[in-house]
Amino acid sequence: MKKLAYIFTLMLLVAACSGSDDSGNGSGSNGTPDNYNRAAMQTNLADNIIIPRFQDLKTGLETLATVGDTFTATPNQANLDNLRAAFVNAYKDWQLVEPFNIGQAEVLQYSFQMNVYPTTTADIEANIANGTYDLTAVGNNDAVGFPAVDYMLHGIAATDTEILNKYATSNYATYLTDLIAQMNSLTQTVLTDWTTNYRAVFISSTSNTVSSAVNKFINDYIFYYEKGLRANKFGIPSGVFSSGPLADKAEAVYNGTISRDLSIIALDNVQNIFNGKATSTSPTGDGFYNYLIELDRADLAELINTRIDNARQKIQVLNADLKTQVETDNTKMTEAYDALQLVVVSFKVDMLQAFNVSVDYVDADGD
Repeated sequence: MKKLAYIFTLMLLVAACSGSDDSGNGSGSNGTPDNYNRAAMQTNLADNIIIPRFQDLKTGLETLATVGDTFTATPNQANLDNLRAAFVNAYKDWQLVEPFNIGQAEVLQYSFQMNVYPTTTADIEANIANGTYDLTAVGNNDAVGFPAVDYMLHGIAATDTEILNKYATSNYATYLTDLIAQMNSLTQTVLTDWTTNYRAVFISSTSNTVSSAVNKFINDYIFYYEKGLRANKFGIPSGVFSSGPLADKAEAVYNGTISRDLSIIALDNVQNIFNGKATSTSPTGDGFYNYLIELDRADLAELINTRIDNARQKIQVLNADLKTQVETDNTKMTEAYDALQLVVVSFKVDMLQAFNVSVDYVDADGD
């Protein structure tokens, strides 16, 4: 009888666990059923935020290619200035899609081919000298994308006259054209998949499982904030993870004027996604904020917005060039990092607990 009772109890436990794993939405942090309409949230994210941002980036990259062709055909100061302006606009567009490492973006390792910095100038120069290269190869991840274009437009020589001479007499024009073409091709592939295939998958995959699109997106969003924004833009250059500051590891170091603005755009985007908005002035749709409200966690929803606002204030007072900020007053950089870190705690611990979603990535930076 004891054996039969044990078997019966075990069967009940297995059934209970199975029921929990297969539930559509899981449960909130207090164990109550989670009835939030995840499909509505995913639809708003896909249709009003993700796909339009990829479309904007594709337009920006097409402009960059057109202006680039004009420059390589006639490398003069006016065309260089126009190309640099198009580069800045496209780099700003990139900040708005970098969190979306899901679908084909994950398959292609899109972000690794678009924004690995610092770029390795020796690899770029070797590719140019050799004249043959595979820009899609993993070994070239640090020689492609926006950081490589930044170097090509601002860093290949000490003066603009010398930069123009490089394009008039060597293979630099070919490499620049190939870089931009590769960025365009990758972006088109990701965008096409969203509009023809992955949108339907994304909207329908709402169960509370490790492999569901909604849970993967929540994790990717937090991972981007923690690593792509907090660590890469602030923690690494300011020396949080090393024995001293590493100013040269800041973003857009060769341009030297936009790294702070890129980080603010990135932070604004994180907040807008959280609030279910395409831009700061757009109507509010379903997002993580609404999800927390549904779970009776208005306190956490408000705290996250407050902490993001506080972090923005710390960033806004920094030098326009974060490399220069590290070199002149690194304390302000670490203060910005500390403010950003408070948001990590709210996202990675409190929000995930409220959503009953587990972290699906390994934290390796020691924080």
